[in-house]
Amino acid sequence: MNKISIIGTGSVGSTIAYSIAMLGMASEIVMIDINNEKALGEAMDIRQGTPFCAPCSIYAGSYEDAKDSNIVILTSGIARKPGQSRLELAQINVDITKTIIPEITKHAPNAAYIIVSNPVDILTYTFHKISGLPENQIIGSGTILDTARLRARLSEYFHISQSNVHAYVFGEHGDSSFVPWSVANISNVPVNECQSFMAINGKKTSELNLPEIEEYVRKSGGRVIACKGATFYAVSMSVCHICKCILSGIDTTMTVSTLMHGEYGIDDVCLSTLNRVGLDGVRDKVNIPLTDDELKKLHHSADTLKEVIKNLNI
Repeated sequence: MNKISIIGTGSVGSTIAYSIAMLGMASEIVMIDINNEKALGEAMDIRQGTPFCAPCSIYAGSYEDAKDSNIVILTSGIARKPGQSRLELAQINVDITKTIIPEITKHAPNAAYIIVSNPVDILTYTFHKISGLPENQIIGSGTILDTARLRARLSEYFHISQSNVHAYVFGEHGDSSFVPWSVANISNVPVNECQSFMAINGKKTSELNLPEIEEYVRKSGGRVIACKGATFYAVSMSVCHICKCILSGIDTTMTVSTLMHGEYGIDDVCLSTLNRVGLDGVRDKVNIPLTDDELKKLHHSADTLKEVIKNLNI
C-alpha cells in the first residue's frame, strides 16, 4: 500500500500522476492544486482509466489528505516560458514554495519529498532551509532528466540500448551543468574509445563530438518548449524512476540534487552529483573521482547557484 501526493496539477504534475497510475506504483494518489477544479478534472480523467491497470484510488484533495504519504512530489509554480532560463523563475517560485512547505510538512512529516519545480536546485535548497525535515527526506530531481537526455543521445549515436550507456550530468539543472566524461562508458568501454571497438553494419562510427552532445543536453528543454510549449513526458518518467527506487527499497545510484557538505570542496548549496537513493530517501553520496577540469566545472556550477541564492529572499 503506497500513497503518493502530488502538489501542482499542471502538465508535469498530471503526467506524473498518470504515469504512476499506469505503472501501478501506488494504491492511492492525491492531487493537490490551488485550482481545485483543475485537480478534480485531472484526477477524474485518470481515475476513469484505472480499470485497465492496477487498482488505484486517485482523487483531488487538500494538504490534510496527504497524511501518511510515502512520497510527496512538488511540481507547483510558474512554468518556464520560451527563451526563459530556469534561474529567472527563482524568486517567484521560491515564494510559492515557502507558502507550501509548512502546510504540507505538518501533515506528511515522514514522507520523502521530491522537488521538481524550477529552478529545482534553488527550490531544493529552500526546502532544506525552511522545512526542518531530515536531509535524507529531501530530493531535488536535479540532473536526473539531463542524465536521461545524455544517455538517450549516446544510445542514438552508438545504436545501442540505453541500458548499456553509463554516463552522468553533474551540477546545476541548467546552463552550468556538465558531463564528467572521464567516467562515461558504453558497456564498460570508455566513451572516447568506443569508436575503436564499435562498428555499425561493419562501418566505424564518426568522431564523437563531446561539446555538441553537452550542448544538446543543456538546450533540450528549451528546444522542446519552443516546439510544443512545455516539457513533461521525460521529466515525469524521471520522477517515476526516483519513486520506484524509493518504494522498492533497493538502493540505486542517480544524479539528484542534494545539499552539499564539503564534498568536492563545495558547501551550503544544492546541486547534482551521484547519490545512492533507496527506502529512506537519500542514503549517501557516491563521490566518484573527477579530473581537475571537471572539478573546476562543478565549482563553477556551485558558484552560479550561490550567486542566485545570495540575491533571493529565502
